[in-house]
Amino acid sequence: MTDPNAVSSYPGQAHDARWRSLVFPADHVNPRAQPRYHLVVIGAGPAGLVCAIGAAGLGARVALVERQAMGGDCLNVGCVPSKALLEYTNRHSSDGSFEAAFAWMREVRAGIAAHDSVKRYTEHGIDVFLGEARFIDGSTVEVDNQRLAARRIVIATGARAAVPGIPGLDEAEPLTNETVFDLKQAPKSVAIVGAGPIGCELGQALARLNVAVHLFDVADRVLPGEEADAGAAVSKSLLSSGVTLHLGANVARIERAGDSTRIVYDDTELHVDRALVAAGRRANTENLNLGAAGVELTEKGLIEVDERLRTTNSRIYAAGDVCSQLQFTHHADAHARIVIQNALFAPTARTSRLVIPHCTYTNPELAQVGRSAAELERNGGRFDRYVVRFGDLDRGRAAGDEDSYAALLVEPKRGDILGATIVAENAGELIVPICLAISNGLRLGDIGKAVYPYPTRSEYLRRLSDEYNRTRLTPTIKRLMQAWLRLIG
Repeated sequence: MTDPNAVSSYPGQAHDARWRSLVFPADHVNPRAQPRYHLVVIGAGPAGLVCAIGAAGLGARVALVERQAMGGDCLNVGCVPSKALLEYTNRHSSDGSFEAAFAWMREVRAGIAAHDSVKRYTEHGIDVFLGEARFIDGSTVEVDNQRLAARRIVIATGARAAVPGIPGLDEAEPLTNETVFDLKQAPKSVAIVGAGPIGCELGQALARLNVAVHLFDVADRVLPGEEADAGAAVSKSLLSSGVTLHLGANVARIERAGDSTRIVYDDTELHVDRALVAAGRRANTENLNLGAAGVELTEKGLIEVDERLRTTNSRIYAAGDVCSQLQFTHHADAHARIVIQNALFAPTARTSRLVIPHCTYTNPELAQVGRSAAELERNGGRFDRYVVRFGDLDRGRAAGDEDSYAALLVEPKRGDILGATIVAENAGELIVPICLAISNGLRLGDIGKAVYPYPTRSEYLRRLSDEYNRTRLTPTIKRLMQAWLRLIG
């Protein structure tokens, strides 16, 4: 099996050196702990960074502890590198190379790393401790043989890739999102286990870089948590990118076979260079000694919190992936803002008020916000579904949009927007007005009052509003309007 680290020099090596020097500098010396902090934050991913810098900006004494790399998964092994690869392959679909794409990814990551660096946070007056934290009691943590006492503590240690219990998988040393970006040379073929967002994104990016990609899932379609039509559009795009789909497949065993990896599934087998696991996440709670702090876990291994993000110890809060099933960077950011309010001031902020969208950054993108049709149907909710095909808009026709669409789920009587799904180029941008509408109680009829630039895909909002307003034109209202027009003659 090819070792991703076997090459002594590789594309973007200088960028990697700069990135590492920023997020976990080897020469960093931990400060001497202050007698007591207003806030100790464990974990310097998106939730932890926002907690720390936000609290410090308000004048609080803050300590930030990180054991691996400032920036967490998002910067180092998640959003930033994966989106950099996807953007590169979008722009170089015919002439891109694995080496150039990974060099670009490393350059982007190193450039963004300055924003999450140890230097930046120390310059904002935060005591940054590099090392592993463990609780001594309900108000004290220990790191690097120092004890940090605090009025409030935040656990923001994030999550990591979960490795499913497929026989032989551990020994096969599969790639995950934490190791795939360390590849120094291109594998000829990869089998990806899991056709969720991570599997679809990495599958499309690698396939466009001339890697033979086989995408497996036990579900009978990709992105099984999304609308069937949306998943079908992404599936079509993956196939056109060269991804081979193995859906409804039961992977029975994955094992090393000489220099390759053997995938056994549904009474057949496949040999590839590497396996890549993208089948769920697991919260990082080991070694924290949570029992000493009186912090409990849920049955799913997440830190148990209430809607104010307080753990079972009211002096300790949790934020981000370590306590949430919605594991998105923007959700972690929103959690951090709630924690700052509740931990340092009056505890009035609640997670129940959040409207959290998500986006899968394939081409086309798939964005969703609010409740799904399946969720509404399970709960007996009534709704109408309004759909606009982007190919019916002038901008969509000019761009050759084929499978792109926007669908809104609307409460029939009042027109409240219950949920939305968009499959399109830049769907993550196009769904923002719907997020604003839901967050501010705007109804579908309201969003049609704005004037939208022409020709743009944003005109889908006008089309949906117009369609809804036509349904409000009852026979009685229509007769009254006709009577008035006859009267004014």
